[in-house]
Amino acid sequence: MTTSQVKLSAILNATSLTRSIRRQKRQHSPVLQVRCYAIAGDQHESIATEFEEICKEVPQKLGAFYRFCRPHTIFGTIIGITSVSLLPMRSLDDFTMKALWGFLEALSSALCMNIYVVGLNQLYDIQIDKVNKPSLPLASGEFSVATGAVLVLTSLIMAPLLRWKRNAFLAASCILFVRAVLVQLAFFAHMQQHVLKRPLAPTKSVVFATLFMCCFSSVIALFKDIPDIDGDRHFGVESLSVYWLCINILLTAYGAAILAGASSTNLCQMIITVFGHGLLAFALWQRAQHCDVENKAWITSFYMFIWKLFYAEYFLIPFVQ
Repeated sequence: MTTSQVKLSAILNATSLTRSIRRQKRQHSPVLQVRCYAIAGDQHESIATEFEEICKEVPQKLGAFYRFCRPHTIFGTIIGITSVSLLPMRSLDDFTMKALWGFLEALSSALCMNIYVVGLNQLYDIQIDKVNKPSLPLASGEFSVATGAVLVLTSLIMAPLLRWKRNAFLAASCILFVRAVLVQLAFFAHMQQHVLKRPLAPTKSVVFATLFMCCFSSVIALFKDIPDIDGDRHFGVESLSVYWLCINILLTAYGAAILAGASSTNLCQMIITVFGHGLLAFALWQRAQHCDVENKAWITSFYMFIWKLFYAEYFLIPFVQ
């Protein structure tokens, strides 16, 4: 075979091989493309499914955390501290960025304490809450005990030993001290002395707020046990179920507030405090007449109504001068 024939044969063989490869590519490309599309589609569907699950889970977890924080106590803390922090303010010149920052510092730490207290209470009362408050995250199982422990940063040495709910008087004393004394005096002093740099001197409004909230906090501490009778009895915890005592304490406090408002030398402040406290007392009396202590749902609703009266009071306190 000549050299030319060898070259021609090699060219023909190369051409044939190229055509064969092209045919194989044409035969297998659709299959490969389908497989690639299928894999890509599965991955896309998996990612979309995971994203949908995350989108559903996040609101659920946030809702559970919201209930874990016991929002009615959070609102009370925010409104109370805001009201007390306004008491040292004498003019618009006091409303500076420094004052705002000092207020936010105090509020943020108070909210952390609030969440710690209600969270610690739930950690110890999981079994009781399964009877009394089954919708709470720890009682319902939405949060594990470990999650609850992390949220409230427990594990201090004395914390597990101080289960004050076993003694209704100690539990009431704790609530009374924090809500009535600590919030009024501590945060007033913080704004007056630390933020505004003024000598610490009690005013009529802060004295009134402390005394009035002593009565109100006592009622909250006592009334909170009324809806928990079934669960508390089951687990051997005594509850102070003194419905009418609570009503009478509040009505007496409102009467004293009306007298304090009537002694004001400012006509506008006198009208607001007298009319405001009178209206709240009337609303309390009207609702109290339709009591059904045996109805747990009604008592729970009334308890939340007392918290609304608590919120409303902090809007009136700054007018007691």
